Amino acid sequence: MTSIREEMPVLVRHEGDWVGTYIVVDTQGNILDRHESHLTCEFPTDSSYPYYQTNRYTWADGKKEEYAFPGTYRDKALWFDTERVDGKAWEVDDFTIILRFSYKGVLGMSLHEMIQISPCNNYRARTWHWFEDNKLTRRTLIQEERMR
Repeated sequence: MTSIREEMPVLVRHEGDWVGTYIVVDTQGNILDRHESHLTCEFPTDSSYPYYQTNRYTWADGKKEEYAFPGTYRDKALWFDTERVDGKAWEVDDFTIILRFSYKGVLGMSLHEMIQISPCNNYRARTWHWFEDNKLTRRTLIQEERMR
């Protein structure tokens, strides 16, 4: 049986802790939101999930949020089905992962994310494209650095 580590080597390069900034813009480029992030990407060996991600967000006004995203693996893809989201991630080349997901309970909305990791494995650039009823309504721009 092949494993996520063997069949998704680009994803494995994301293992660890990442800090960065999320900037949400409308279709004209106006900033709608900005907040700091700390994400942890893990491949637990003692869990029923081969992938586990924890996202922590902090806003300048002190607001904080934290979410867990356990992922299952099959067919060379990572699948999410949590209380919050439903989605699928797959690798497209040596530096890029595509993630398509939707928030549960929000009809007509889908998000399409491109995640790119640098050749040195210490920097990531991510973009989200938000679609509502098939129309692009905003983007999230994310710049991250591996915690050292």
